[in-house]
Amino acid sequence: MRRKTPSSMVLEALTLPLPKAVTDHLTPRRILLLGVAFFTILIAAFPLLWMVSTSLKPAREVLAWPPYFLPKHPTLENFWRLFSQTNFLTYFKNSILCATLSTLLSVSIGTMGGYSLTRFRYWGREKIAVLSLLTYMFPPIVLIIPFFILFRALGLVNSYTGLILAYVSFSLPFSVWLLRAFFLSIPLEMEEAAMVDGANRFQAVVYIIMPLALPGIIATSIFTFIVAWNDYLFARILMGHEELKTLPVGVQDFFNMAVIDWGLIMAAGMMITIPALVFFISSQKYLIEGWGAGAVKG
Repeated sequence: MRRKTPSSMVLEALTLPLPKAVTDHLTPRRILLLGVAFFTILIAAFPLLWMVSTSLKPAREVLAWPPYFLPKHPTLENFWRLFSQTNFLTYFKNSILCATLSTLLSVSIGTMGGYSLTRFRYWGREKIAVLSLLTYMFPPIVLIIPFFILFRALGLVNSYTGLILAYVSFSLPFSVWLLRAFFLSIPLEMEEAAMVDGANRFQAVVYIIMPLALPGIIATSIFTFIVAWNDYLFARILMGHEELKTLPVGVQDFFNMAVIDWGLIMAAGMMITIPALVFFISSQKYLIEGWGAGAVKG
């Protein structure tokens, strides 16, 4: 009996007819939709894939003509130079610190604000909810000069506290508005029923309301973290010292070199993308679980 090689087995598998259940679903319309979806994903993912490819190329391959996608001699030299010859780790630490603390502060205050706007009755409650989005009528470039003047008077320029407060002031109104919408979707009767059964308000909020509002809290955290992580304008104006710069500002300075080192810049881009990507992927399952969970079961 003739022994099959791996290549012959692959060719044999490719030539096998598709199951009838699959062919019945592959209508021309479905094939067209799948083709459009695949083409759209390819266009969206191509810059990321090109960044990964360039970060692994040696210098002579980065500027090669004609360009090619896959590196012929993959190397980690660009990452080694990024960590050993630049202040990238300092920028990375500053971005992690400012983005994380501003996210925790904004989500914490936004959760309390969103809860109060839906559970307590007081004068001007609806006006506060509407005015919370007033800051988004103005672009950040308009607000940066008043921010700088105020923070300089308070001694908050070139400090982590000033930059974190700037991020919170910009993301907090949207956080309150978004979390208010999630709290409105949770029936008030569930909280009242828990209090009738003997729980106090704190216990009802922690054990009943917060688990149901978790998708909103996570969505708000993702928004706040990405805004702070990608910010360039506030960090450029408020943080002038080299040891206080964040990633967007620090990496932008790489373009001021006499010769632009694209391999180094693409390696930096990879390291900037990874934390935000990991944060979103790790939170995605909780978002899906929260969207699919029901609040009231019969």
